[in-house]
Amino acid sequence: MQHINTPANADFDEIGKFTKLANEWWDRNGAFKSLHDINPLRLNWIEDRVNEHYGSPLVGKSVVDIGCGGGILSHSMAVRGASVLGVDLGDENLQAAGIHAAKTGVSDKVSFRCVAVEELAKEQPASFDVVTCMEMLEHVPDPSAIIQACFDLLKPGGVCVMSTINRNPKSYLFAIVGAEYVLRLLDKGTHDWHKFITPAELDQMAIRAGFERFDMTGLHYNPITKHFWLSNSNVDVNYMMAFTKPAA
Repeated sequence: MQHINTPANADFDEIGKFTKLANEWWDRNGAFKSLHDINPLRLNWIEDRVNEHYGSPLVGKSVVDIGCGGGILSHSMAVRGASVLGVDLGDENLQAAGIHAAKTGVSDKVSFRCVAVEELAKEQPASFDVVTCMEMLEHVPDPSAIIQACFDLLKPGGVCVMSTINRNPKSYLFAIVGAEYVLRLLDKGTHDWHKFITPAELDQMAIRAGFERFDMTGLHYNPITKHFWLSNSNVDVNYMMAFTKPAA
């Protein structure tokens, strides 16, 4: 694991929210239970978009996972056969990710670096078949800079998948009041509603970066049945959006 100093486009308070819980990343009933619960859904949706675009699944693809945290998604993409680089600015998160990768025998398919995505994009432009940036954009001061770096990291003709949270009264009720205070799916203070990003805003930032929108879906949760599911017709709260980089 390599380390580069934290850049200006990072919020130390936001990073600290996750590093203080680093020892819980791989406790499936701990602080990150909801991420474990939704991971199969988002993993399958990502691979379906990759398969749809490339005509082949994740196996053999080079992937960079931006804001990887403790490596939940990075690990699962490596298990699917991708060669994955997980990037995060929390050392403790990456240590947890690396330990779990070693324990589960996927260290040959996944590696981790503490580096800003903007710096990585300068270092390795147009180097990856797939870029993922999940549950991160709502935690940084300048999401457009992250999106531009994702574009720069991607090979021409590549696929990028991002996820974030819509900004509207419903998302405040569900993602903050419901998830953090009522259901306690997340720690209190995990999210700031004012940093949420509407699909139109994400689309505009991505288009300015050079992307073309490919697909979009919403992520939903039933607190009674404790069931998560995806729906293309409703992106009111959590959503994922896929983009492609035009071929050279």
